[in-house]
Amino acid sequence: MQKKSPQRTLTGHKPRLAPRQVRIIGGQWKRSLLPVLDALGLRPTPDRVRETVFNWINHQFDGYWADKDCLDLFAGSGALGFEAASRGARAVTLVDNHAPAVRQLEENRDKLKAQNIQVLRADAVSAAASMAGRGQRFDAIFLDPPYQQSLLEKTLPLCAALLKEGGLVYAESGAALPFDDPAQEWLAGFEQIRSDKAGMVYFHLLAKKLTGVAPI
Repeated sequence: MQKKSPQRTLTGHKPRLAPRQVRIIGGQWKRSLLPVLDALGLRPTPDRVRETVFNWINHQFDGYWADKDCLDLFAGSGALGFEAASRGARAVTLVDNHAPAVRQLEENRDKLKAQNIQVLRADAVSAAASMAGRGQRFDAIFLDPPYQQSLLEKTLPLCAALLKEGGLVYAESGAALPFDDPAQEWLAGFEQIRSDKAGMVYFHLLAKKLTGVAPI
């Protein structure tokens, strides 16, 4: 059957990609389309958000990714981890506990011949605790868990032990993180470098608070 040419909206723009595809924004696999499992609750980080976030991180890393180790703890579609790998990260670990999603991640990795990507099937909280116990450290950790399940509250504190010096955490949520509320002890070890909102998505770039620094 002949493939239909892309249709356009009344404004003349191409419609957005179907939810079952994700586009890599930059790096060696720029514009590559990867299939995404059609599963309940799986929502790849939108292109616009990923572009903004990776611009932020790129600035913090001075554009140099070759010595960076990254962890995508709620990988899902793998959009964030594949983006980091495409930009030249030394190693990227994708973690997900859903078997079909893990198989899709492995297929996409093999499609790209991405030797810098490791896929693990594991619970995110347990995996983070185990990695911290083994002394594994990362330059960038991506946290995009299902909303309204308190998973950020459980995993962000674990990230303090997983970050290298100068490391960054990207956190995505359905609401702004309450840094102005001292009762939110799970945020106490971090500071917010950048944050923004796109539609219903709130996204934040975080770093560990410096300790033992005398006030000016």
